[in-house]
Amino acid sequence: MTTAQDKASDVVLFALGLLETDYRFGGKNPEAGLDCSGMVSYVFEKSVDLRLAGSAADLARQGKPVPLEQLKPGDLVFFNTRNRPRSHVGIYIGDDRFVHAPNSRGKVRTESLKQGWFAARFEEGRTYFD
Repeated sequence: MTTAQDKASDVVLFALGLLETDYRFGGKNPEAGLDCSGMVSYVFEKSVDLRLAGSAADLARQGKPVPLEQLKPGDLVFFNTRNRPRSHVGIYIGDDRFVHAPNSRGKVRTESLKQGWFAARFEEGRTYFD
C-alpha cells in the first residue's frame, strides 16, 4: 500500500527531475515550458496521479493548510509575488527549500523559504496527502 509519505517522496523526486526546464507563461508540460501552477499540476498528475488544476490561487483553495514549521516534502508553498494573494506556488522539498518555475527570466530551480526574495513573500503551505 502506498503511504502519504511515499506519494510525497514521488512528488519531490519528480519535481527535482524538472530542474532547468524552461519557463513559459501558461506552460503545462516540460517540452513547451512550465509556469508555476503548470509545473505543480504536471508533477502531481504524472507522479501520483492526483489532478490539481488551475492557477496558484485555485490550487491554494484545495488541500489542507499547514503552518510553515510543519511543512513536509511534497506540500505546496504559496507566495504573494504580484501584490495578489497566492499568485505563485512551489513544491516544498525539505530543508527550508522549494522547487518552482520562477518567471520568464528563469528556469525551474530550487529556492530558500527562509532567506531572500521569496522568504518575505511566503503566505501559506498546504498539503494534499492527508
